[in-house]
Amino acid sequence: MITLAFDVYGTLIDTQGIQANLAEALGDEQQASAISRRWREKQLEYSFRRGLMEHYQPFSVCTRQALEYVLLEAQATLQDSQKDALLAAYRTLPAFSDARALLQQLQLSDVRAFAFTNGEAKVAADLLTHAGLIEYLDGIVSVDVLRTFKPSPRVYHHFIEATDAVPDQTWLISGNPFDIIGARYAGWRTAWVKRSDGPFDPWDEAPEVTVTVLSELPEKLAL
Repeated sequence: MITLAFDVYGTLIDTQGIQANLAEALGDEQQASAISRRWREKQLEYSFRRGLMEHYQPFSVCTRQALEYVLLEAQATLQDSQKDALLAAYRTLPAFSDARALLQQLQLSDVRAFAFTNGEAKVAADLLTHAGLIEYLDGIVSVDVLRTFKPSPRVYHHFIEATDAVPDQTWLISGNPFDIIGARYAGWRTAWVKRSDGPFDPWDEAPEVTVTVLSELPEKLAL
């Protein structure tokens, strides 16, 4: 049976949905847009660095520390209560507009669909519940139990073991090129959701399938 592993942040869930909260806190929409993008970049950088250092802290810690950094970088001063509110809002980010319909459609197909995330399982469950997606998924697989992050090869092997899947019948669906490349090296099949105008990393490990919206997946994957 085909197994679909959906990345959460940047694939099902829109991390830029935090912009409105930032704009309210900062009083500046343009600055909020820039800080939102930079926050996401720094969040991922911190997870990569911790993975390489083998000095694990949960993804929520990377998220908090990344926020502290980008506020310092932008010379933006917020009260602790405002920072706490932003971090709480990060647990209620919205789903991309194409996510729910696709997951609903997959329930009519002979496939299994899991969330596969760097975030802690409880955080991901809260996030996907708030976004109205969790009921359409067969489960959540978090890397937190391994105390490392994507794209470590260990996390892809963990997913296979946790779901009793077969690598060459398992598709990673992700908007993050680093995740796609990690899965390719682990022997998975891959579909990149091109959520922005940026190019794919030129690592000679291109995704098998590229879509711009999730609704293209059933036809592209012949589901």
